[in-house]
Amino acid sequence: MCGIAGLIEAGDRPLDRRLLEAMATALAHRGPDGEGYVLLAPGGREKPFAVAGGLSRALGAREPATGAFRVGFGHRRLAIVDLTPLGRQPMGTDDGRFWITYNGEVYNAPELRRELTALGHRFRSMSDTEVVLAAYRQWGGGCLARFNGMFAFAIWDGEADCLFCARDRFGIKPFYYREDGSRWLFASEIKALLCDPALRRRPNDRALFDYLTQGRQDHTTETFFDGVRQLAPGECLTVRLRPDSTGLVVEHRHWYRLPEGAERLAPQDAAARLRDLLEDSVRVQLRADVPVGSCLSGGLDSSSIVCLMARVVPAGTPPPQTFSSCQEDERFDERRYIREVVARTGVRNHEVFPNAEELYQGLPQIMWHHDEPFAGTSMLAQWAVMRAAGHAGVKVLLDGQGSDEVLCGYPRFMGSRIADLIRAGRWGRAWREWAAWRQVHQAVHPTTMAAMVRGLLPTGLVRRLRARVTGETAWLNPAWLRACSDAAESPLKPREGRSLLAAHQVQALTQDLPALLHAEDRNSMAFSVEARVPFLDHRLVEWLVRLPVEHKIRDGMTKAVLRDAMAGVLPDQVRLRRDKMGFVTPEDHWLRVSLRRQIQETLESESLRGRPYWRANVLQDWFTRYCEDAMTIGPTVWRWVNLEWWLRRFCD
Repeated sequence: MCGIAGLIEAGDRPLDRRLLEAMATALAHRGPDGEGYVLLAPGGREKPFAVAGGLSRALGAREPATGAFRVGFGHRRLAIVDLTPLGRQPMGTDDGRFWITYNGEVYNAPELRRELTALGHRFRSMSDTEVVLAAYRQWGGGCLARFNGMFAFAIWDGEADCLFCARDRFGIKPFYYREDGSRWLFASEIKALLCDPALRRRPNDRALFDYLTQGRQDHTTETFFDGVRQLAPGECLTVRLRPDSTGLVVEHRHWYRLPEGAERLAPQDAAARLRDLLEDSVRVQLRADVPVGSCLSGGLDSSSIVCLMARVVPAGTPPPQTFSSCQEDERFDERRYIREVVARTGVRNHEVFPNAEELYQGLPQIMWHHDEPFAGTSMLAQWAVMRAAGHAGVKVLLDGQGSDEVLCGYPRFMGSRIADLIRAGRWGRAWREWAAWRQVHQAVHPTTMAAMVRGLLPTGLVRRLRARVTGETAWLNPAWLRACSDAAESPLKPREGRSLLAAHQVQALTQDLPALLHAEDRNSMAFSVEARVPFLDHRLVEWLVRLPVEHKIRDGMTKAVLRDAMAGVLPDQVRLRRDKMGFVTPEDHWLRVSLRRQIQETLESESLRGRPYWRANVLQDWFTRYCEDAMTIGPTVWRWVNLEWWLRRFCD
């Protein structure tokens, strides 16, 4: 795991090596173990100028010997595999043709190394970076399909004068870029791009609208900054210099799409297959030359990972360390489940107790690391866990992210399932699923009802109902609403031949999951910790998306096949849990009580009242009613004030 940055200059402007160094320095938290740069000249007009350490120190007061350099890579290293200097980046091939700056982990690198060695490649290091570079040389862009892992990288081909950039299948690792006429820049985080004084920090209204009205972000290639974009999950691009060096040609391509079809298995066979796939995913993701631990929320997902981890770690290995976010309020506390897992596995668990004051005091730092507004106060729970891991010296953490998306774990999936049954005329089965859900959960979750309604009603009516329920037309500035609403996405409708639930699962994986992975990456890298997500091993995901829904939702229980697979591995108190938390916080109490004064001051501030997005007096009135328990709008309140705080931090 690392921080990457780079730029290409076309035209007469020389490469700005001070900008390149500033971009890499902005990513120092992602890679405290090393720093490196390479300057490259198109057409091989100059030998690559590569340095380990600071670029300014290497150059002193002088510029490079000529102005031929037009491409620059910067890198900040977090050493996880091959801790020796041989793993430093940017890394080049022996002949100097190919150079790479790379962030991520390819877990099947040992197997690929053997294959490439048989094809005649020779390796100097044990790093996966060198494997990625050799794989690109051997197979070109086709190498991406061979990688099992998470990655974002850029490779310069000095013979073709071409930059190749790619992002992993599910967007686990970030890749941002912007084009400014004859300059093209990329980086692991937006803050590095903001080092360019030519970038005007204008908010992107389309991103703000989706965030304010739906809480959505990272669901497109756009960001909250106008002019800054990101590679989509499973996307790659090439950047070529025009022959006369007066401009750039950028071409995009989606190299990965989820498979379709169905995998027909008996329940016991499906459970056995899932257990094998997940256990192997955990096994390969334990590959590292540093300590590997895990998050442990006490829920089904992280507990499954910890229990499988305990099964596959070599005998004689010190017990893995795990990290849990806890609350004194028992409504949000999962320690009874956490301790069941600890007793079963013998892991060394660390408990943290985030609170509202800690959130408010730490908000400037958290926001700086995230670059963009974030969804809610539960972010602090994950932040506190990653901080504890970093302070404990654990450089790699496994986490359960992605399980809800691939196993239909969210309550809304039950609503989609029932809507599908009704649409198919299977009223009896729909009623039995509904009754079982009510019996298991003793209530109907609002998102379950919402998903069912969306699946059964016409699109226009759904849009009007959503506006009425959220009240967005009451608190949004009408002029801004009219300007933005045309770009708003319509409610999801399934493709011909595909169920509503299948369409929602694809949406969850491709549009909803990236925001969670964004948060996971920023929270972990803030403390120089690499987060790995075994449920997003592409072999597991591709098998699960083809597994019929009956294996995932059964008798009112979600993730049924995972519960079956973990029999005998996971304590039954955890395996058969009916509730779902994850790393949560008492958000309503924090907003209504602990942070009420700060929120009230924000809503009354001159800066908020001057924004074009909302009716400030309505925001204040609604917040008062919310504090009186007359409205349930906690997430909406958070988005108001979080956006205001973000605008002050990055745009004002």
